[in-house]
Amino acid sequence: MEITSPEFQHNAVLPAKFTCQGQDISPRLEIADVPGNAKSLVLIVDDPDASRGNWDHWLVYNIAPTTTVIEEDSAPGLQCLNDFQRKDWGGPCPPKGTHRYFFKLFALDIELPELPDSGRKEDLLKAMQGHILDKAELVGLYKKTP
Repeated sequence: MEITSPEFQHNAVLPAKFTCQGQDISPRLEIADVPGNAKSLVLIVDDPDASRGNWDHWLVYNIAPTTTVIEEDSAPGLQCLNDFQRKDWGGPCPPKGTHRYFFKLFALDIELPELPDSGRKEDLLKAMQGHILDKAELVGLYKKTP
């Protein structure tokens, strides 16, 4: 399985358009080689370099396994609360230094039950446990400009 973006290369800088210094919208993502027995996809975007530990930017689940493109500024599935306390994309906005943003795509052998409105990453990971068929990852970098 593979996740890529025409907006940035793996381990390269995310354009400011997708951050707090731009339009703060999600980038276009492209998906390939999803296992044929997948019933749903999950996308988790997080920043392990945040000062308080991992910072969750976007948590999307029950994405159709036939999805090959997630369009810019779209919600391809149900969303959980991120660390901005919102159910949508929260773009990179690191207070200092260059941070890494991991776009983690998971193929699952089930469609997940709808999580509560207060659902967070922990709830999503618990629901996914034992159901992951494959995983792909794309990393973008960002440092705020003065």
